[in-house]
Amino acid sequence: MKSMQKMVLVLLLSCNLPSYAQWVPTANLTIFSEDGLKFYLVMNGERYNDVPQTNIRIEELPNPYYNCKIIFEDKSQPLITKNALMLTDANGVMQDVTYRIKRDNKGKNVLRFYSFVPAQQNMMRPANCATYRYGAPNLMIGAAPTGYNASNTTIQQTTMGTGANVQVNVGGVGVNVNLGTPSGATMSTTTTTSTSSSSYSSNYNNNNTYNNNNQANSGTYNNRNSANYGNNCNMPMNNMDFEDAKRSISASNFDETRLSTAKQIISSNCMNTNQIAALLKLFSFEESKLDFAKYAYTYCLDRNNYYKVGNAFTFESSKTELTNYVQSMR
Repeated sequence: MKSMQKMVLVLLLSCNLPSYAQWVPTANLTIFSEDGLKFYLVMNGERYNDVPQTNIRIEELPNPYYNCKIIFEDKSQPLITKNALMLTDANGVMQDVTYRIKRDNKGKNVLRFYSFVPAQQNMMRPANCATYRYGAPNLMIGAAPTGYNASNTTIQQTTMGTGANVQVNVGGVGVNVNLGTPSGATMSTTTTTSTSSSSYSSNYNNNNTYNNNNQANSGTYNNRNSANYGNNCNMPMNNMDFEDAKRSISASNFDETRLSTAKQIISSNCMNTNQIAALLKLFSFEESKLDFAKYAYTYCLDRNNYYKVGNAFTFESSKTELTNYVQSMR
């Protein structure tokens, strides 16, 4: 009978643990307004907030692309529509992505990619951010990361007769076995689930630092949007990787998606002015070219040659705006 009890324990561990312990990667999306304009966020036709906010976050997004619409509280502001908003990197890995609402050079509100960090289980939230879960609109789960219910513990208790008791804490992978002399072969199983509250602390400040205290070794993600980052560059992307990058960017039919992909690629690599100028030719609109040229300056190896990038523009106004931007960064 003891061998039978051990067999039950092995079966419980082998069959139940994978279904509870395995984490399926999902993406997170944060959108904020630079000017503090309050807005409603609509994703794939569902409006998530019933109260307008300036900073909204949607968690556990299972798909790589979503259609997004920004409706401002101020009715005088035109709505923003963005199709195929991307939540992965160039390799299809789910990310914790931040987009910002800003004004373009014409004074029009636009939604632009800002930063990303690889998505992780139980990831910390930015402070002062209205947070929702995908598929649960109008149900705010947090406005600040002071507490987060993310630890679900499932306990299965199997009793054989009156002498054998096996408890398996699937969430914590703990086992408690009490083996006695059974009086019968009757077996019953009871499953209960409880939720415990885990507190997280986060530091998501104006320097765009993401402190991940959830990991065994605390790590810091820097957005690297400072002018000093280029000083850490030693060599540009090799030709093979660069050609792969161009193909990844060109794969999209939408200029905004191409822009997001290009920013994701260059934020993890260094490029020279010739490579940056070559990427500008992949964009259809002057606005996208200018946006990327400004962003790419931070990651350029030979900034003293950045005048070459200006030759990729059609309009003199774009060249002038880029020149003024470069001078302001020096």
